[in-house]
Parts: sequence; C-alpha cells; structure tokens
Amino acid sequence: MKLTTKDAAFLETLRKLLEEKQLRIELLEDVMKRLVLRQNYGDRVAASFHLTRQGVRWRFNHVFNQTYVNAYLTILLVESKFGTDLRHHAMAIAKQRAELRQKALKLGQLPVPRREKAKQPANPRTST
Repeated sequence: MKLTTKDAAFLETLRKLLEEKQLRIELLEDVMKRLVLRQNYGDRVAASFHLTRQGVRWRFNHVFNQTYVNAYLTILLVESKFGTDLRHHAMAIAKQRAELRQKALKLGQLPVPRREKAKQPANPRTST
C-alpha cells in the first residue's frame, strides 16, 4: 500500500497538532495491539484536518495501523527469509526515490510518469 497525497497532508497536519500537544498517539493493548489518537477531538481539530471526527479516525487507522504496520510486517517477512544484509541497499533505494520525488514536486512534475493506455487492436470481425 502506498501513501496518497491526502495521507501526506494528514501526516503534516497531525505532526503540527502533536507538537502543539493538542493530540497524542498511544498504544492500546486490548485484544490486538493498535495505535490510537487521543485527546481533543473537538471542532478545531476536525477543522484543522478538514475532515469529520470519523474521517480523522479513519485516516489515522489507515495510515498508522494498516499502511505503517504492514510495511514492518513485510520487512519482517523478507528479513526472516533473507536476513538483514539487504536492508542497507533497500534504505539507499528508498532514500533515492524520496529525493527524486521531492525534486519532481519542486519542479511541479509528477514523480512517476503515467502509463499510457495500450492501443486496442482492431477488431478482426469488423475488418475487411
């Protein structure tokens, strides 16, 4: 799963609210461990995110408990099979891609060229 631009904007707003001590992230340990967003869910917080309270909870769960945790599950699976020798290479590749994405965003270009639709072959039944 990849993060979207909405996810990135959410993370930036969340970081600001965490720094201002308006929200905090806690580990909840009931049936399954998970991260939860705590503190003030008032109108000001919802307005900061431009989302409803339910929207804030959904986006938080999507980014932190699904995407973020699943990334580590993938890493654990790969490293359990191949060891940690490839980690250095994977980090170098990830840093390079992040830098390229930042440069492209500054230039106002898409970070990855979009695929063009493949041309459909002519229908043999209609050809003469």
